[in-house]
Amino acid sequence: MNDRRVCDIEVAEGITLRVHEAGDPDHPTVVLCHGFPELAYSWRHQMGALADAGFHVLAPDQRGYGHSSAPREVGAYGIGSLTADLVAVLDHVGKDDAVFVGHDWGAMIVWDMARLHPHRVRAVAGVSVPFVHWPAPPTQLLKAAVGEQFFYILYFQQVGPAEAELEADPRVTMATTLFGVSGAAVGARTALSEPLPIEGTGFLTAMPAPGGLPFTGPEGPWLSSADLQVYADELAHSGFFGPLSYYRNLDANSAVTAHLSAADVTMPSCFIGGALDPVLTLDPTGIERMEQSLPEFRGATLIPGSGHWVQQETPAAFNDALLGFLATLS
Repeated sequence: MNDRRVCDIEVAEGITLRVHEAGDPDHPTVVLCHGFPELAYSWRHQMGALADAGFHVLAPDQRGYGHSSAPREVGAYGIGSLTADLVAVLDHVGKDDAVFVGHDWGAMIVWDMARLHPHRVRAVAGVSVPFVHWPAPPTQLLKAAVGEQFFYILYFQQVGPAEAELEADPRVTMATTLFGVSGAAVGARTALSEPLPIEGTGFLTAMPAPGGLPFTGPEGPWLSSADLQVYADELAHSGFFGPLSYYRNLDANSAVTAHLSAADVTMPSCFIGGALDPVLTLDPTGIERMEQSLPEFRGATLIPGSGHWVQQETPAAFNDALLGFLATLS
């Protein structure tokens, strides 16, 4: 039953998700949630490994991505809808609960899934983005922190400019983004980059040129020309309005979860990240915060030499860490 299948699941009226599946449906389920700007394809090295280890695996292209539905209202990408999509996927396959694993934006979704729908979450693994509970609207805090400097999350708030930049050439966008925060790119930097002004700066402006393919990491080549084309084709199909609108709901999401706290993540949890991931530079106390505040936190794994795309850059080490966490649940 470890062959991979793809189906479209209706998760709300008029909204379908393209879901990739592997493993025996009678086995415990693991749901893999991708980040920005990725796809279920980012879990290509995990699906077979998890299925071989005795799990039923579901990896959706989340709303706004690829051939999943991409509504044109910003509010359609709020955390209520994003977590309800995952509940609907579980309902479709007849499962009461699952282990949820989320990378980047997927991590933020699964941390909130654990608080908003705890009875559907057996355990939760955050990848690259630690658990955070915002004490005030996130955009207010970010504006206060960066002042007049460019910061990509604030740039993404206005509909239009970021779409125009990222949709101009999806293959260039994806190559630049995937290389720019990889371990190879981060490890090659010899100094901190100079702050950039808000005016005239885009998301791709300060990222290093990606160079030739394949991209290589500690375990060898991790992104081929064919891999890149999958991303480029799917993002060209969906566009970037949906992916960017996840960021446009940050303040609304923090209001939805304001009454909740880290203490509400009562199920087993863990964190996996790349040791060179720039996200951990932006949130240097994230791991310590999880150790102190998550009731059933079972540890953090930082993989040497890996950057932000940790499950792609170092799949063997990542799989070892994830399977090690899953083994603690039995």
